[in-house]
Amino acid sequence: MNKDYILEIENLVTEFTVGKRIVHAVNGVNLKVERSKTLGIVGESGCGKSVTAHSVLQLLPPNGRIVSGEIRFTPESGGETQVLSAYKKTSEKMRSIRGKDISMIFQDPMTSLNPAYTIGNQIMENLRNHEKISRADAKERIIKLLEELGIPAAAQRFNEYPHQFSGGMKQRVMIAIALVCNPNILIADEPTTALDVTIQAQILSLMKEIQKKHGTTLMLITHNMGIVAEVCDNVAVMYMGRVVEFGTVEQIFENPQHPYTKALMQSVPQLDLSRDVELASIPGSTPDASIHFDHCEFAPRCARACARCMEGFPEDMEVEPGHIVRCKLMEEGNVDEL
Repeated sequence: MNKDYILEIENLVTEFTVGKRIVHAVNGVNLKVERSKTLGIVGESGCGKSVTAHSVLQLLPPNGRIVSGEIRFTPESGGETQVLSAYKKTSEKMRSIRGKDISMIFQDPMTSLNPAYTIGNQIMENLRNHEKISRADAKERIIKLLEELGIPAAAQRFNEYPHQFSGGMKQRVMIAIALVCNPNILIADEPTTALDVTIQAQILSLMKEIQKKHGTTLMLITHNMGIVAEVCDNVAVMYMGRVVEFGTVEQIFENPQHPYTKALMQSVPQLDLSRDVELASIPGSTPDASIHFDHCEFAPRCARACARCMEGFPEDMEVEPGHIVRCKLMEEGNVDEL
């Protein structure tokens, strides 16, 4: 069965210049995103999750650049494919796609909204940038969207300012800004950061309802494995700017193969964990991204590392249909239980 991919990322390399250092944020990422499904991108802080998303939208700061690779976007099933990485960051073509066809919910709703403008004007700005629509029609559409997103008294709150909204309501406003143009792809970068557990559950449920109603493709960037298990269809595990394991949520959670994925899974707190048992953790810390490696980047922290792990980069291997692992131990056969 052929899968329908809305977004394909091939050998993406993104770097930042910081003083005299070159920071290798994304190192040859390969990803295929299925249409109308949810892809979870997980990993520790600094592994390249957000930079991958920003590279897709070409929202990199002045010191960042896409060095190589190709990003292909197919808005409609069976339709024409557009090569996004061929456009410069300032091109009209990229501006027409960003916010309309591919939208993003940025981290931390507390600081992402402009305190000097009403929430209605901030949502309207994105809509009127991409569609020829009167202010009256735009306002009507936005109020309807706010009601759909669970914001009470939407007509009144349209004219209110961010400081008058709670954290959960601000996140709903951020979702409204991203959704107002009915995008094909919605990228959510840590959408539940700084929200309490109850509000987190509401926001995640809301995003799944949106996907079901509109057929939107979701890319969810998170470090929370519990969220991934709850809402994702496919999972990409990233480490040091590379995808080290990819598969369905069932494959990753029931049969993790990469030592890093296993370590992440073991680090998740369990409800039945005895107070006498120490919570597992991954030894060491993520290396400086400006360091050049000529072998597996996880080897210095890996409990299963062997001499072969220091002999060049591992290749992607398919251990079962759709389940890809990038590990030298897989080239020898299997990764035993850690």
